[in-house]
Amino acid sequence: MCGRVAVFTPPARLARLLEATLAAGLDPEGRPSWNIGPQRSLFALTGTDEPVLDRYRWGLLPGWAKDPALSNRLFNARGETVAEKPSFRSAFAKRPCVVPVDGFYEWDHRAGRAKQPHFFTRADGDVLCFAGLYEFWRDPELPEDAPARQTVTIITATPNEDMDEIHDRMPVVLERDEWSTWLDWSGVDAGVRVGLLDPAPTGTLVHYGVGAAVGNVRNDGPELIAPHEPTSLF
Repeated sequence: MCGRVAVFTPPARLARLLEATLAAGLDPEGRPSWNIGPQRSLFALTGTDEPVLDRYRWGLLPGWAKDPALSNRLFNARGETVAEKPSFRSAFAKRPCVVPVDGFYEWDHRAGRAKQPHFFTRADGDVLCFAGLYEFWRDPELPEDAPARQTVTIITATPNEDMDEIHDRMPVVLERDEWSTWLDWSGVDAGVRVGLLDPAPTGTLVHYGVGAAVGNVRNDGPELIAPHEPTSLF
């Protein structure tokens, strides 16, 4: 599972790193957040020839959905089934994206250890780029010309050793030379794209314990990623 992330790099810098154009209307400086949960906004990169970075609500909402609450359960997609599962297969076929974040959190549930959040980042200090999918959904109760809701999900895989058994899933991390292959749904075989949804090589991620305040999405600020010693169970 990946259900809490931090994005504090300004949108303009993210766009430069991703070699993309910012979508119209996006503030280049943006609003940093160290505590983003589902149903809040994430950035996503789409397109190949002229890639664009735009905002999407976290929690995929397929175009056929009758109830928008469905998105509450679709903030992650399993890489093993994403190409076939009804909720995701259309987006996998035609709407892949790359989701850049500065880091993500997972809670330590290992036996004999305090339940503590850990902050994961790239070992090389670069921005993390996750494999994702996006969708457009139109509210049938609104006028036909009302803007569609843009939503996104993050794809997960089995964990590598970097997760230290803290969680049994991890986000799919795409390297720079994999972005174009993942995004090129019309020119790359689906099997090749599925092949990108494996765990990242060991050594890609590092992590450390942080304070419990990140457990409440109303808390925000750079202090949330400050290292924090675990509370003893004894």
